[in-house]
Amino acid sequence: MNLKVVLVGCGNMGFAMLKGWVNQGALQPEDIYVVEPTEILRQKAQSLGVHALQSADNLPQGFDPAFIILAVKPQVMADVLPAYQQFSPKAAFLSVAAGIPVAQFETILGTETAVIRCMPNTPAAIGQGMLVTYANKNVSAAQAEFVKTLLSTSGAVASVDDEAQMDAVTAVSGSGPAYVFYFIEALTEAGVKSGLPRETASLLAMQTIAGAGALAAQSNEDPAELRRQVTSPNGTTAAALDVLMAGDMQDIINKAVDAARLRSEELGRG
Repeated sequence: MNLKVVLVGCGNMGFAMLKGWVNQGALQPEDIYVVEPTEILRQKAQSLGVHALQSADNLPQGFDPAFIILAVKPQVMADVLPAYQQFSPKAAFLSVAAGIPVAQFETILGTETAVIRCMPNTPAAIGQGMLVTYANKNVSAAQAEFVKTLLSTSGAVASVDDEAQMDAVTAVSGSGPAYVFYFIEALTEAGVKSGLPRETASLLAMQTIAGAGALAAQSNEDPAELRRQVTSPNGTTAAALDVLMAGDMQDIINKAVDAARLRSEELGRG
């Protein structure tokens, strides 16, 4: 399979993905062409040994990439995409721009083009992300597997068969890190209120969340069972959980995720 790819945009997410591909050997640097108009970002890309170009016009004549990977902001996608029509439908297109449905890409690139939409989250920047994909009917099994290999360098990868589910994906994993950061903030403040120095409270909150998440990910036990294992009858954890559950924390989380999902649907409609 032709492994030459074009990465359009090398901001925080684009560079994080690029670094993962190179460092983990998913792609060879000489097979990667980065198109980035900002000079300082091009220099960062060049430091990894890839080709770094100012615009699509600088791509080699007769260039035949397997994939165009779009890591630009959603609001500029309509301006950026037409420059890559020349590679459609032979090349597949992978977008990590939030909220843009596959139909918008097909309108510009043609209905025969293979298009994969991906929703990453910010921990992808350190290789600990959650990346979820939806592919149109033109994406082959080999193309889907290649994309999975690339995205796996940034974290765990899952897929959905119904594009409408991408709004729920956005609400759970796309926006989810902010929910966790807020809980860290709240737990830190509670520690300070209980008499701990702020630096200590912050460390306790962050490491507890990081450790609990890692344990849940590595354990064969369901998170509910892990919670029960920590909760001794009439103990300190039980006292705290009584407060959280009495406040119907599950209902609050349900409402928060639903609000994010509805907003994602609104943004997708433009």
